[in-house]
Amino acid sequence: MNRKNFLSSIVPLGLATNITALYKFRSVFDQNDSSIISPPFLKPGDTIGITCPAGSISLEEIQPAINKIKDWGYRVRIGDTIGKKDFTLAGTDQERLLDLQQMLDDSSVKAILFGRGGYGIVRIIDLLDLKKFTLHPKWIIGFSDITVLHSHINRNCKVASLHSKMCNSFPSDWSSADPVQIDTIEFIKQCIIGKKMMYTAPVNVKNKMGKATGQLVGGNLKTLESMSGTASDLVTKNKLLFVEDTGEYLYSIDRMFWNLQRTGKLNDLRGLIIGGFKVKPDDPGEEFGKTVEQIVLEKVKKYNYPVCFDFPVGHQKNNYPLKCGVVHHLVVSQSNVSLKEN
Repeated sequence: MNRKNFLSSIVPLGLATNITALYKFRSVFDQNDSSIISPPFLKPGDTIGITCPAGSISLEEIQPAINKIKDWGYRVRIGDTIGKKDFTLAGTDQERLLDLQQMLDDSSVKAILFGRGGYGIVRIIDLLDLKKFTLHPKWIIGFSDITVLHSHINRNCKVASLHSKMCNSFPSDWSSADPVQIDTIEFIKQCIIGKKMMYTAPVNVKNKMGKATGQLVGGNLKTLESMSGTASDLVTKNKLLFVEDTGEYLYSIDRMFWNLQRTGKLNDLRGLIIGGFKVKPDDPGEEFGKTVEQIVLEKVKKYNYPVCFDFPVGHQKNNYPLKCGVVHHLVVSQSNVSLKEN
């Protein structure tokens, strides 16, 4: 990746018994899917909270992120789940719920950066009270399992969020870090201070040419599939959809794209952006026989919108932050692939 190609510029336990009221709150937003609220951009001295609603991480492991956030001129609030461990999770469901809820409700916290992904948000997502967050939004920053939260707040709150690397991706030694690794993290700051972002991707001969403008949504494909039919299900009509995944067999990737097609998520897109896919090798004698590109193109052959592959987002070093819910313009040509924030 050529750097010059990029922009230089305790929730009450009683809440569980009030799910009906929470869904009535959501339904108000489902009636108008076109609007989106952008959280306020950060200023020097603002506070960024760090919490773990999914997998566990230690204080030592997030220290490089703490140091960098302070270098950027922000304060840091460390959540109670940092350093906690309940098997693979960062504390019990109740502990993770409480920590995230307090961060969402605290008006002094202007953004929330997650420690890591893994698994766990789905266990608490329906118990979150998002009323205060919707009235006073803040930037939600993370990816992988955090896709659950991105999709949920896009569907139910109409609030923009940041699909981005998390604390576990910050290098401990910046002097020896890869330039792309540094860029992807420094771009987080550019996003949260309000810079208009622009990205390019390498040209892939399998791309489908075209131009399109729409609200950018997406995330981890397996996670998006798991939310089909739920209150967190992502609405993709008239939007630019980006997807990425890791550690999946090709047949599993094929099944996930069939899910997108059969649930109508590919029907009315403005454009489709395929990020990094780390494919698990087929078992000997059980080869699937198709590439990721072939799998995707089979599902979108009847549509006319642009499709690009190898976009720099996913479980990889060149995982650039993307503003979910914000309108972007996608150009896919024989000589250029670009995504620009409107």
